[in-house]
Amino acid sequence: MASKASRWSPQWFRPEILPLFLTVGTGLGISGFAVVRNFAINPDVRLNKEDRKAGILENYEEGQSYQEHSFRTLLRDRRPEIMPSFNDFVSKPK
Repeated sequence: MASKASRWSPQWFRPEILPLFLTVGTGLGISGFAVVRNFAINPDVRLNKEDRKAGILENYEEGQSYQEHSFRTLLRDRRPEIMPSFNDFVSKPK
C-alpha cells in the first residue's frame, strides 16, 4: 500500500502548473508590498485614534516625500523603456 506522501506528490507537483504558482506568488508579493507600504508610511492613512481625530492635515512636505521615493528619483533621468539597448538595435538604422 502506498503512503500518503507518495500519492499526494504527483497530484500537486506537476511541472505544468509551476508557472501558475510563480505568477500568482509574484502577484501576491507585489500586492502585499503595496499594502504594507501604504499602511506603514502613507501620510493619508491614519491607523490610531489620535491621528484620525486631527482630521485633514496640511502635510504637503510629508506627502511629497512619500510620492518622490528613492526608486522614483533613481529612474528620473532614464528613458521609460524596459530594454533600451535592444530597442536602439531594432529601431535605429545602421
